[in-house]
Amino acid sequence: MIQDLKDTIVALSTPPGQGAIGVIRLSGPEAIKIVDEVFFGKNLQKVDGHTVHYGKIKDETDKIIDECVATVFRAPRSYTKEDVVEISCHGSSYILDQVIQLMLRQGARQAKRGEFTLRSFLNGQLDLSQAEAVADLIASDSATSHDLAMKQMRGGFSDKIKELRQELIDFAALIELELDFGEEDVEFADRGKLENLVAEIQAVIRKLIDSFQLGNVIKNGVATVIAGRPNAGKSTLLNSLLNEERAIVSEVAGTTRDTIEEGLNINGVQFRLIDTAGIRQAQDQIEKIGVERTMQQISLSTLVIYVYDVTTSKPQDLWDDVDRFLDASKVITAESKQIFVANKMDLNPYTRPEDYYKEGLIAYDNLITISAKNAMNIEYLKERLYKAVLETPDLNDQTIVTNNRHYDALYKAQESLDRVLTGLTSGITGDFIAMDIRQALQHLGEITGEIYTDDLLDSIFGRFCIGK
Repeated sequence: MIQDLKDTIVALSTPPGQGAIGVIRLSGPEAIKIVDEVFFGKNLQKVDGHTVHYGKIKDETDKIIDECVATVFRAPRSYTKEDVVEISCHGSSYILDQVIQLMLRQGARQAKRGEFTLRSFLNGQLDLSQAEAVADLIASDSATSHDLAMKQMRGGFSDKIKELRQELIDFAALIELELDFGEEDVEFADRGKLENLVAEIQAVIRKLIDSFQLGNVIKNGVATVIAGRPNAGKSTLLNSLLNEERAIVSEVAGTTRDTIEEGLNINGVQFRLIDTAGIRQAQDQIEKIGVERTMQQISLSTLVIYVYDVTTSKPQDLWDDVDRFLDASKVITAESKQIFVANKMDLNPYTRPEDYYKEGLIAYDNLITISAKNAMNIEYLKERLYKAVLETPDLNDQTIVTNNRHYDALYKAQESLDRVLTGLTSGITGDFIAMDIRQALQHLGEITGEIYTDDLLDSIFGRFCIGK
C-alpha cells in the first residue's frame, strides 16, 4: 500500500458508464496546479477553497474536450486534508477518459482502490473504523444500515473504543512504572482498582460483542427463509409480501425446485426473503437437490417462516414436521428465530390457532394466522418480522458493531483481559499482567488504526472502489 503523500492522484469518483455528469477527483500537493494548466475559466491557483467555477477543459493542442465545473478544496479543509479538485464533466465515457488521460499527462497518478480514503486516514481526518464506515455507507441499502454507517463514520464507535483504551493505558503506565522499580518492591497501581476497571471494560466489550449479531444482519440484510411442505403456500406468501408475482404459483406439488431470493424493506430494515422447495420425501433427483438446498438455507438463516396449510395439516402433523425440520437443519440456535404461519385461513376459517400451540415447540407469540392469497394479516406478519430482529427500534443511543474485523479484535481483547483478571486474582507478577494489558491495548488500537500494518491497510482499502 502506497503511503507516499507527495504525489497527486486522480480517479473517476462516479460510477463508470454514461450519465448526465461524471466527477473526476484529484488530490495531492499539485492537484490545483495540474487542473489549472488545462482549465480555461478562472485562475484556480488564486481562488478560495470551497468555491465552484465554470470553464472549459482543453488538451495540449488547444482542443476543447468539455465544458465543465471545477470545485476547489484547499488543504486542510478537504476529504483527504490535501488540496482537492473535483471536475464535473458531461457523463460521456469518452469525455471522462480523455480528461483523466490529460490529467495523467500533466503529472497526476492513477489512484488505487480506496486511496482517497486511505489518505484521509493517514492525514488524521478519519480513524480506521470511520474509514471503513465510508465503505459501509456507500453499500447501505436501507435506512437502518445507513444510520449505523453514519453514526460510525461520525465517530460513535471510535469514541467508545478510545475511551476504553485510554482507561487501560492509564493503569498500564503505572504497572510499567512498577517494573522500572522492580528491585525496590514498590506498587504504584492499586490491584483492586485495576480488577474493577478490567471488569467494567469487559462488560462494555461484551455488550459490543453481543451487538454484532444485530449489526451484521442490519448491514447485510436479514436472511429469512420461507419453509414448509409442498403446496403450503410458500410462493404465494412470497408474492404477497413483495406485492408482486415473483414466484410461480401452482397446485402441482413441488413446483419450486430451487431457492428464489428477493429483498423486502420493512421500516428501514432489509430482509432477504428466500422461497424454498417444499420439505418432503423427494420424488426425483432434481427435487431432492432442491430439498437439500432448503435445509442448507434454513441452517444458515436468521429467521425462518414455517408455513403450513390449515386445510390439510393437523396439529400433530405440524408438530412432527417441526420436530424433523428442526432436528435435521440444526436450526435451534441463539442466532435463529422461527415464526409459524397458519396459511389458507380463508378456506378453513373455523381453525383454532390454539390447537397448534405446543409447549417447548411452538409458542403462542410465534404463530400467526394468514391468508397469503387474499393478503390477510400480511401487514401484521411484516410487523412481527421487524420486531423479531429489532426489538428496540430506536438505535440512536446504542453502539452497534457491524464489522467482522472489529468483532474479532474485540473478542481477542476480551480474551487478553480475561488473562489480566486471572493474573490479578492469582497474584501473578506485574510483568505478565503488563504483557496481557499491552495485548488488549493492541487489539483495541487495531480497531481505530492507532496500531496498524501495511497488510491491514491493503486488506481494508483494497475493498473500496477506485474513486473513493
